[in-house]
Amino acid sequence: MEELKERIRTGNAREVVSLVGRYLDEGREPEAILKQAMIPAMDEVGDLFQRGEFFLPEMLIAARAMKEGLAVLRPRLVEAGVEPAGRVVLGTVQGDLHDIGKNLVGMALEGAGFEVIDLGIDIPAERFVEAIRTHRPLAVGLSALLTTTMLQMKTTVEALDRAGLRGTTRVLVGGAPVTQAFAQEIGADFYGPDPTAGKQYLQGLAS
Repeated sequence: MEELKERIRTGNAREVVSLVGRYLDEGREPEAILKQAMIPAMDEVGDLFQRGEFFLPEMLIAARAMKEGLAVLRPRLVEAGVEPAGRVVLGTVQGDLHDIGKNLVGMALEGAGFEVIDLGIDIPAERFVEAIRTHRPLAVGLSALLTTTMLQMKTTVEALDRAGLRGTTRVLVGGAPVTQAFAQEIGADFYGPDPTAGKQYLQGLAS
């Protein structure tokens, strides 16, 4: 399935959708398509990004191509009883309307076989608490792009503590102004400098 991997790497969404459909029509197992072509392709994209050979635009178009291919594949995965690698809740914290970083993380996780519950932008702490109680995720990812909204991460972590949810749900934080020191200061479990780092951390938790 090298052709599908290459189309994902180059971000050719139309060809990705076409190839996934063709493989399914040929009788290939949906899980094999995911694990032998789609996940390895996004792993390579992540590696290229971390090495500085891919930049944000290349990673974004590859992730979008992956997402469109998954939209075709996912119903067949459900029919086949293939369980997701884990469930993750994502959201941009209250007061912040930026979502590119969050979306990239979500697409990277979906590309690795996770089920992603994306709450969107400008999400208050109470919404995160409600979502975790409803979906029982492995982890919750908090995103912020402004120094003024970073403090909402601390507010959200404190709300999760009060709700007694920290024992079962890991907290990941990320965004341009966020640092490892800030993550430790607010009690987050993980700081991800890029989407691949967060994906790798969650893969370790899920394994």
